[in-house]
Amino acid sequence: MDKTLIVITGPTGVGKTAAAIGLAKHLHCDIINADSRQIYRGIPICTAAPTAEEQAAARHHFVEFKDLDESYNAAQFETDVLQLLPSLWQQGDYVVMCGGSMLYVDAVCRGIDQLPDVTPEVRNAVKQKLQQEGLESLVEELEQLDPQYAATIDRKNTSRVCHGVEICRQAGVPYSTLRTGKAKQRDFRIIKLALNIERELLFSRINKRVDRMIEMGLEQEARSVYHLRHLNSLNTVGMKEMFAIFDGTMDRHTAIERMKKNTRVYAKKQLTWYRRDPSIIWVTPDQAIDTAINLL
Repeated sequence: MDKTLIVITGPTGVGKTAAAIGLAKHLHCDIINADSRQIYRGIPICTAAPTAEEQAAARHHFVEFKDLDESYNAAQFETDVLQLLPSLWQQGDYVVMCGGSMLYVDAVCRGIDQLPDVTPEVRNAVKQKLQQEGLESLVEELEQLDPQYAATIDRKNTSRVCHGVEICRQAGVPYSTLRTGKAKQRDFRIIKLALNIERELLFSRINKRVDRMIEMGLEQEARSVYHLRHLNSLNTVGMKEMFAIFDGTMDRHTAIERMKKNTRVYAKKQLTWYRRDPSIIWVTPDQAIDTAINLL
C-alpha cells in the first residue's frame, strides 16, 4: 500500500481545519471534507465551513457542494470518496481527510453495509409522515419495525430515525439484520489522528466560537433559510436555536447559551465515539503535523 489517507478528526472546535491545512500544505496534497453539514451551501457560518482563504491554502473536496434540499448520507459519501481517490492518488501518495462526523469517517475507513436504495416514493412518504405527525410517530414506527436498531440510536436525531424507517420500509426487513459491522478492506493505508485538548480549554474554545459566529452574522444566515426549517440539513446545532428565537419559543440570550451547551454535548459524544476505536492515535493540535509525518 503505497498510498496513504491521513484522517484528522476529533471534537468540534478543537482545531481540525488548521491542522489539516498545515499537513496538506506540507505534503502538497488535497483535503477531503468529512463534515456532514459543511457539505451544504448557504450556511457556512453555522457549520464553520472552511473559508475561501482556507480553501485557497489547500484544495478541499465536498465543501458546500449540495443544496439544502438535497439528501445525502454516509453511504453516498463512501461511494463518492472512493470514486475521487484514484484521481487524487495520481497526483501524489497522500490525501488528508478532515472532519468530525463520525459516520462519515467510518464510512471511508471501515465501509458502510450494502443497503437497498430508498426510492423517492418511500423517502417522500416518510418525510410526509414526519411533517404531519412529528418525529415521535416515526420513533414509534421504528420501534415496531426494528426494536433492536431503535434501542441503539438517539431518538431525537431526525436523520437517523428517518433513515431507519426508510430502510425498514424499503427492505421489508429490520434495518439491524442488514448491518454486518464488518470492516471492508481498503487498498490504501489509513492513519487516523484524533485531536484533543484539556476539557476546560475545549469548552472555552467552543463558547468563544459560538460568540464569534454570532458576530459574523449567524442570525442573519439563519433567517435567510428560516423558510426551509423543515429540511433535515437544517436540523443542526446553531440553526435550531436561532429558529427558536424566530418562533418566539426562546429569548436570544437563552438561545445562544443553549447553542453553546448543545455544542459541548456534541463534542462529548464525539470523544466517546472515537475512544472506542483502537486504531486512533490521540494527539494535541500542535502535535498533529509532526506525528503524521513521523508515521509516513
